[in-house]
Amino acid sequence: QVQLVESGGGLVQAGGSLRLSCAASGIRFNINALAWYRQAPGKQRELVAQITSAGTTNYADSVKGRFTISRDNSKKTVYLQMNSLKPEDTAVYYCKCTPRMVDYWGQGTQVTVSS
Repeated sequence: QVQLVESGGGLVQAGGSLRLSCAASGIRFNINALAWYRQAPGKQRELVAQITSAGTTNYADSVKGRFTISRDNSKKTVYLQMNSLKPEDTAVYYCKCTPRMVDYWGQGTQVTVSS
């Protein structure tokens, strides 16, 4: 079955960096687009960044220039490098893939940015 496992979250001061990882199994990783979403308390889940199978990327305006999504097909892992973190980046971060038009989500990893 499809499984996505996120890691790399934690507590960091404003201006700091974190790198999130999402390891996938049960899918043909190299042909699927992947995405990172986040959900802050009391808010809807929102798209942060996505990467196609060809490596084309797209970012939310709020993270452009600070976050970078990348993928390593040999490791079946997608990454989110987060720099210049702000308190408003505090959220649970989830990765998602949609093989054959079915959404699969990881369990999420907490990112907390202190001011």
